[in-house]
Amino acid sequence: MELGLNGKVALVTGSSRGIGRGVALALAAEGCGVMLTGRDAAALEEVANAIRKSGPRAGVAVLDLREKGAAEKLIEQVRREFGGLDILVNNAGATKRGDFLTLTDADFEDGYALKFFAHVRLARAAWPLLKERKGSLVSIGGTGGRKPTAEFTIGSSVNAAVAAFSKCLADRGKEEGVQVNCIHPSMVETDRLWRRIKAEMERTGWPEDKARKEMCRGFGITRFGTVEDVADLITFLVSARATWMHGATIDLDGGEIPTL
Repeated sequence: MELGLNGKVALVTGSSRGIGRGVALALAAEGCGVMLTGRDAAALEEVANAIRKSGPRAGVAVLDLREKGAAEKLIEQVRREFGGLDILVNNAGATKRGDFLTLTDADFEDGYALKFFAHVRLARAAWPLLKERKGSLVSIGGTGGRKPTAEFTIGSSVNAAVAAFSKCLADRGKEEGVQVNCIHPSMVETDRLWRRIKAEMERTGWPEDKARKEMCRGFGITRFGTVEDVADLITFLVSARATWMHGATIDLDGGEIPTL
């Protein structure tokens, strides 16, 4: 299937590892030039070199999107190195789990700083470039925003905010030609998930296979997702094949969310 992405320019945040890395590689495989960003310079260069070997251009911006002015600095680098922007994937951010009564204001502030306010600032800075090229913006939240739980007070709140913010941007995007969507992934095979699996093995004494099976049962999912599952969906969403998909929040969850 021809996706019409060859020659497009994409910015993927949090692209040194995990979902962001997978998205960057998937878009590059379709011919996109990619600007990578994160805080791990060595990991970003590794991804950039893999992209360059396959043909497309890759740029690297090592910065912390929590910092004041980082979003504007990043977009200016994209403009300088690539001349414009067609695709923005807001992926950066993780939030702390724990007992609400022990989570501090600083924990909440840090969770919102990277996974919400960084998205807001980057969308604002990138919007003129996306508008100029009738581009696409995808923000990654998480199923905690659809199924809040006591131990995920920060993440559930942040992910719900990401979805609501995306819906607001989509309303503006209808008038200005920018496609906006949001994805709520469930449990995806990343280093973060592996730490949870390992902790469950240590707690129960189960072998890995049983720990995985029982965790999937507990989450109500058919299997754990893969980085490729998320990357493939995003690649389709920002392609010429999905231009009517607008303002959606998609649960990519293996059946976790039971409601309509």
